Order: sequence, then C-alpha cells, then structure tokens
Amino acid sequence: MLRSSNPVLGRSLEREQRVGERRATLLGTSNKAAMLLAMVAATAGITWQKFMFDPAAAGGLAMLGGIGGLVAAFVLIARPQWAAILAPAYALLEGLVVGAVSASYEQRYGGIVFQAVGLTFATMGVMLLSYSTGLLRATPALVRGITLATAGVAIYYLVAMVMGFFHTQLPLIASHSPAGIAFSFIVTGIAAFNLIIDFAQIEMAVHDGQPEYMEWYGAFGLVVTLVWMYLEMLRLLSKLRQN
Repeated sequence: MLRSSNPVLGRSLEREQRVGERRATLLGTSNKAAMLLAMVAATAGITWQKFMFDPAAAGGLAMLGGIGGLVAAFVLIARPQWAAILAPAYALLEGLVVGAVSASYEQRYGGIVFQAVGLTFATMGVMLLSYSTGLLRATPALVRGITLATAGVAIYYLVAMVMGFFHTQLPLIASHSPAGIAFSFIVTGIAAFNLIIDFAQIEMAVHDGQPEYMEWYGAFGLVVTLVWMYLEMLRLLSKLRQN
C-alpha cells in the first residue's frame, strides 16, 4: 500500500468493510478540509488580535495551542476513528499558533501574510491540477524521496529547537543569506510535494471504500500539510524581504 510522508495520512488507510457503513467520498473530504481551514482561520483571528495589544498573552495562547494541537494530532494518528472530534479540535488549537506567528510576521513585514496565504493556495491549486491531470503521480520513487526529505527536515528542525534552549542557532533556518533562502525554497517545495502524496492517499481511501470518518482523517492530513507550507512561505518571504 502507498504510504505518505505526511505521518497523518501515512499512519493507517487500511481497508475496512462493515455492512451498512457509509463510505468516504472525495466531496466529503473536500468539504471537511474547508471546514477545518475555516476553524484554523477563526482561532487565528483571536491570537492575531491579541498580539496587537498583548503579545505575551498571545504567545501564551500560541503555546497552549501548539501543545494541545500536538497532543490531538498524536491521538488522532493512533485513533483515526475519533477524527470527527479530534480533527476540529486540532484545527482550533493550531489556529492559535498560526494567528500569533502570522501577526508577528505581519508586524515586521507589512502585507506578508496576504502574500503567504495567496502563494499557499496557489501552490495547492497547481499541485492539485498536476495530480488530477496525471502530470505528477505518487510513484514509489517519489514517495520514498519525499519521505526521506521530510524526515530530514523534521530532524533538522528538532535539533534546532533543542539547540535553541542553549542559545545556539543552527544555520539556514533563520538566515537570509543565499543559502538560507535556498533552504527555505527546498523545504517549501518538500511541503508542496507532500500534497501530491496526500491527494493519492485520499483517492485510495475513497477507492478502497474506507469508512466515512476517513473524510475527517484525510482532511486533517491536508490541513497539517497546508499549515506547514503556509508557515514555510512566511519564512521564505521574510528572508526575501530582508535580502
């Protein structure tokens, strides 16, 4: 079975057959993804407004959202059948993080959030068109390559976070040098190619007659990738502004 480098969708899309149970559909997954994105935007507005008047309080809410969202994500990966409850919970919590981070960037670089949102959805549209026309397919080679690349980025970010506790900053992540900009371009591209694999996983779930709750699970996976790509877009655009 095809495995996604997005751990959310790669966890379990195994075929389940229960008599009389409603099945996942592409339309249902799309609608739920839109709902989750609306939830992210709703709570992002809370921390965005909070940041303008009390950055410390906004940071506290973002930390709460980050920890809570991580817990919700891990539980959902282990228990996909709870997706109808945990996917919205994740979206609402993650929105707190997105709002605070977005407000911080917007304060330093006016108009950057609008650009990042536009580029994120434009990229998603291009990847969806490429997938639907067969220009890009989730071949075994592509899946392996993106899986390794995603794991490498995750490890690098984890090491950077640990080093940050010791007031040491790894190169590339925050640097606006040509190498730092190239790094952000590559990471953003890796996030974009995760969408191709996610589209294939969702299509496979529908084709295999997965239970209806997999619509929430698939939508959740897409939102995870889109949020990641949006945050990388913010980082990349901020580097280009500095340069």
